[in-house]
Amino acid sequence: MTITVIRHGAVAIVAFDRPAMKNAFTIAMRAEFCAAFAALEEDRAVRAVILTGTAGNFCSGADIREMGETPPGEFLGRMRTLHAMARAIASFRAPVIAAVDGVCIGAAWGFAMASDLVLASEAVRFAATFRRIGYAPDAGLAWHFLRTINPMRAREIIYSGREVHAEEALRLGLALEILPAADLLDRALTMAREIAEGPATALHLAKRQFAAGSAMSLDSFLDYEATMQPLLGQTEDHREAVAAFREKRTPTFKDL
Repeated sequence: MTITVIRHGAVAIVAFDRPAMKNAFTIAMRAEFCAAFAALEEDRAVRAVILTGTAGNFCSGADIREMGETPPGEFLGRMRTLHAMARAIASFRAPVIAAVDGVCIGAAWGFAMASDLVLASEAVRFAATFRRIGYAPDAGLAWHFLRTINPMRAREIIYSGREVHAEEALRLGLALEILPAADLLDRALTMAREIAEGPATALHLAKRQFAAGSAMSLDSFLDYEATMQPLLGQTEDHREAVAAFREKRTPTFKDL
């Protein structure tokens, strides 16, 4: 298996696992990746996901050895599966944390940015290297950049193809925290477990608000928001939270 899934209770760790190639993903791995996320989507006991890579690297992007002369129809199919990977992360019902160590190149950076939160190691090396192979950005990377950092800086990073290291990533808001490599996964697990203890349905709807909000006017967004609270007000989690507040105790959320 070149995509591994390890469960830690309510947290699942999904890892690119092809260390000899710095976890570059193949055509076959695209389907494997999507299948892994689809299975986790159906498993309601999973309440948070960590996306990472093995052996000190996140992912070096698509395997260049599979590129070259590709008929347009086949190429379109490849793009669909690539985009299915990005959508699987962005639309997953529970929060996804990218734990990024070592290289995070090309489409892999798009996958990290599709996650809800990005934790990076001090050794991280992000790069949008598409220009080196005559491609424009893919996996939604430019879309995420335009919603995260200054557009001029986004263009400079993509046009140059240069590396972005830990300090700059933190300063630009491309990473939430920078940690020693040895502490990265433990920190991601701690954060994921804290999230997993929360109200699953409420967090799912909060994630949907973030996904939809950038394309809405304030009035439309408020209307969208107004459809959620009456539904959440009927959940067992809400009743438990109110009872816990009155009883001065920590709530135990169970809604799946």
